[in-house]
Amino acid sequence: MHQSQHCPLCLTVCPSHEDEYFYRDRRRVYLRCHGCRLIFVPTEFHLAPAEEKAVYDLHDNRPDDPRYRTFLNRLYQPLIKRLTPAANGLDFGCGPGPALAAMLQEAGFTVALYDVFYAPDQSPLTQTYDFITATEVVEHLRNPRLELQRLWRCLSEQGVLAIMTKLALEAKDFAGWHYKNDLTHVCFFSRETFDFLADCFSAQLEFVADDVVLLYKKSQCPINWQKTT
Repeated sequence: MHQSQHCPLCLTVCPSHEDEYFYRDRRRVYLRCHGCRLIFVPTEFHLAPAEEKAVYDLHDNRPDDPRYRTFLNRLYQPLIKRLTPAANGLDFGCGPGPALAAMLQEAGFTVALYDVFYAPDQSPLTQTYDFITATEVVEHLRNPRLELQRLWRCLSEQGVLAIMTKLALEAKDFAGWHYKNDLTHVCFFSRETFDFLADCFSAQLEFVADDVVLLYKKSQCPINWQKTT
């Protein structure tokens, strides 16, 4: 692989000569964007959709599983403290068992569902929401630029995009990082990447946990992808 690659988030040209790889293991190559600092896997190493879904089908994330609910609490608890009563939201990438949506509905919020495999009706993506959740989703996005832009446009003014994902590690720790070993994970966001997104979206950014990020919409300003690239 010697052709230059474009970052799937900011479109910066990323050299892909083996001497410039961020990391390589026996299965995949990982590149790091010099613009937005996203670490990404080139498309030639992505699973086919059927293979990807087969991995997700093995997940056992049931809404009534107390351990899974405890895991989701890391996003759920800070999010509900920032929502107004009866706020409406979208659980993006809800999976086959939308546990977070169930928790939010139990708390009195209205939640629509979307998942490319398990809730593929795209009509929810044409609506406007007070909040959107994406728990363990953004690392799977093959086109994060398109998807995050679409989600941002679905947010009402003063809305919040709540993301749960492991923050990317630096090169010295990346080799031993379990998160990269899931072949459905193709994008790894760093703090600098979220700083880039907040700048492009004219958003307020809040890190509320090591793996939970909130982006607040402050206005209906147009998205500006050219701010830092």
